[in-house]
Amino acid sequence: MNDRARILVVEDEEPIRRGICDLLAYHGHAPTGVDNGSDGLQAALEGDYDLLLLDVMLPGVDGFTICERARASRPAQGIVMLTARGREEDVLEGFRRGCDDYIPKPFSVAQLMARVEALLRRSRASRPRSLRLGPVEVDVDNLRARAGDVSVDLSARDIEVLSHLIEADRIVSREELLKVVWGYQRVETVETRCVDMHMVKLRRKLARLLPDATVIETVRGAGYRLGVS
Repeated sequence: MNDRARILVVEDEEPIRRGICDLLAYHGHAPTGVDNGSDGLQAALEGDYDLLLLDVMLPGVDGFTICERARASRPAQGIVMLTARGREEDVLEGFRRGCDDYIPKPFSVAQLMARVEALLRRSRASRPRSLRLGPVEVDVDNLRARAGDVSVDLSARDIEVLSHLIEADRIVSREELLKVVWGYQRVETVETRCVDMHMVKLRRKLARLLPDATVIETVRGAGYRLGVS
């Protein structure tokens, strides 16, 4: 990427924090390192960062809390969890709290940078200002969807999922969504339940707008498709 991305790195282990910041700077970005959760939360809420890289186990405030608070404050914020807690329940908790990606330690330099650049590309990519799902109008710029007098807030990833389903206009597999929306390349090694969990939350939001319709249908054994057009 040609422009410098501002990236907040919240990691209490000094060698890891310094190494990540040096790596990001080498690749042309502008990292800021913070060594505890309390300062990390303040920086995440008050700073203007393109991306947050958060450890989970931090002094003061844990990374899950920072993630949740940052997502609530800035729905479009890019967030990646970096942690040695790579058990499935920890990964799923990260996605429940609102992270865009979850990278267990130890990770390779190439893997980290590939995932960082993929998320930055998605968050900065030009998108249409609005999408249409039957009677639902999606305001891309303001991350909101409206039908009549009812509106709901959406996340940046919600927008990406809906945009891809609209553009594809067919059944889209979980593996395709992992590649196109989540940015994974070797999807055979990735737990696909994160897609299912995200769809559950997105459907709940859309059900507030169209309680009598199934906006996103599950096609058993195949994936997902739009139920309205």
